Amino acid sequence: MTLAIEVTDLHKSYADFEAVKGVDLDVNDGEIFAFLGPNGAGKTTTIEILEGFRTATAGSVKVLGQDPATAPLSWKEEIGIVLQESEVEPELTPREAIRMYAAYYQAPRPVDEVIEIVGLQAKADDRIGKLSGGQKRRVDLALALIGDPKLVFLDEPTTGFDPSARRDSWEMIENLRALGRTVLLTTHYMDEAQQLADRIAVIAAGKIVARGTAKELGEQVKAIPRISWIGTTADGLSVPFVQEGERLVVEAEEQDVIGVVRAITGWATDTGIDLPGFEVIRPSLEDTYLRLVAE
Repeated sequence: MTLAIEVTDLHKSYADFEAVKGVDLDVNDGEIFAFLGPNGAGKTTTIEILEGFRTATAGSVKVLGQDPATAPLSWKEEIGIVLQESEVEPELTPREAIRMYAAYYQAPRPVDEVIEIVGLQAKADDRIGKLSGGQKRRVDLALALIGDPKLVFLDEPTTGFDPSARRDSWEMIENLRALGRTVLLTTHYMDEAQQLADRIAVIAAGKIVARGTAKELGEQVKAIPRISWIGTTADGLSVPFVQEGERLVVEAEEQDVIGVVRAITGWATDTGIDLPGFEVIRPSLEDTYLRLVAE
């Protein structure tokens, strides 16, 4: 498979401080790739090197086959960037802003087509200053797409959104996959990464500490499903359990969850014991992420 991004042993230092410490990263053409990490982990520095805003201290960086530090102007037309914060002239309409940005490119996408891709048909001729936060974010994405880029960088695209606006934005990002575009996404919302990303990389203290699908990351930290209910005794239960506060807890490997649930419910039926608050909790990506960063 062709790589849109290929990074080998990337280092970036500021005087005596090394922000990025030997990062290896690869992103396939056409995939949505989530790049996660706490503040100060080296995530923003790495992204800015990929975008061509900073130069690496050492290592090899290829984005769409070019080193961003020396790439020609034609390369810049092949990437789109949605910054975490931006401000488009509020007196313009989305259509006017998109048309203005289209003039910067040799072969832009049709303005009306971009408006449809980002779902702004109903607001295309309203003033940007009167739009909601989610609608303004759609304008940001439209401006990143008007040049018909092959690769789109999305930096915290839904920060501050309400749940409904976030879901709408997810649909918009999924549209980029349908267009065959590659997306590098940074986010602090683990459900967002789990919903959208084909693969995920986690950076901490300047190094990649995990990479793969959400499931593969969970396996790396051995995140175990937990079955629990409110109770004080489980005499005769055939599976090991522990008391945690008011709850009895059984941990089970993913492949054993159904069998363990059967054992617990069978024991409860045979002994006439209720299982109040019974639940099966599978580790979320957020649980996995927090353990990876902590370790």
